[in-house]
Amino acid sequence: MKHSTEVPSVASVSGILSRYSSSRLWRQIIKGRYIYLLAMPGFLFLFLFKFVPMWGLLLAFQEYNPFKGLMGSQWVGLKHFTDLLNDANFYRMLRNTLLINLFGLIFYFPIPIFLALMVNEVRHEFFKKINQSIVYMPHFLSWVIIASMTFFILSTDIGIVNKLFTSFGIAPIPFLTQSQFFWGLITGQTIWKEAGWGTIIFLAAIAGVDPQRYEAAVVDGATRFRQIWHITLPAIRPTIVVLLILRLGHMADVGFEQILLMMNPLVREVGEVFDTYAYTQGILRGKFSIGVSIGLFKGLVGLVFVVSANYIVKKLGYEGIY
Repeated sequence: MKHSTEVPSVASVSGILSRYSSSRLWRQIIKGRYIYLLAMPGFLFLFLFKFVPMWGLLLAFQEYNPFKGLMGSQWVGLKHFTDLLNDANFYRMLRNTLLINLFGLIFYFPIPIFLALMVNEVRHEFFKKINQSIVYMPHFLSWVIIASMTFFILSTDIGIVNKLFTSFGIAPIPFLTQSQFFWGLITGQTIWKEAGWGTIIFLAAIAGVDPQRYEAAVVDGATRFRQIWHITLPAIRPTIVVLLILRLGHMADVGFEQILLMMNPLVREVGEVFDTYAYTQGILRGKFSIGVSIGLFKGLVGLVFVVSANYIVKKLGYEGIY
């Protein structure tokens, strides 16, 4: 009997490996079917509200006409982007957007880390849960409520602060209509509303620190401050770095509702940002293509910040997001 000495072709080997990989993939999916089922709503949300709407980015390169539709509108290429860059308000909006986010990066970003460290040091469980509930609560208030509360606290005529100043013989200060207060006011609102909610991820990271490291530190005579500085902070440093990179991805994105509610004609010079301009042009004036081009421009700016920050972080020896 002769034995076949024919060498399998590359195509046949590739087909066998492909079928093996496919069957292995399906076995893994079936094995973890409940986990994939739990993740399905998230995947559907991501697909329906993040990927499907990307078809609308074509509007940024068209002179969109609702009556002609997406495929019937006139193509204008990069016209809307050149118009945006040549707009007299462009650099003012860029300055306001970046500086508001920079204020948040400097003053807001460290606050959740500090709060998480402080909450973690509370030893009484009931008191700890009460504190967490209190700092979480503002997150669930809408910006309409936050803006109303700010008005009742800082307005010139009925504001509590100015009434207190008046009672001491001090002239009322127009906090809401003076441009020098606007960026600080926006940052203060963000800190009060979101700082507590931002502690969740850091508390989860702290919970993953090995307790034996603290026990060894106690044996060595380390104080609580030394344990935080030399154990807790280094342990959560990767989480801080990742969240910082993600935060930089939103440097061209400012809370639209907050700015719209707090802005007035007297502070428009420091309050006009890309989000409000897109709303004015795209919704109020019906220039949908301009609104979409602004959104795409913001996305590109965020991408540049993320890629640059990730590159720098890796050069410094830390792990980035990819």
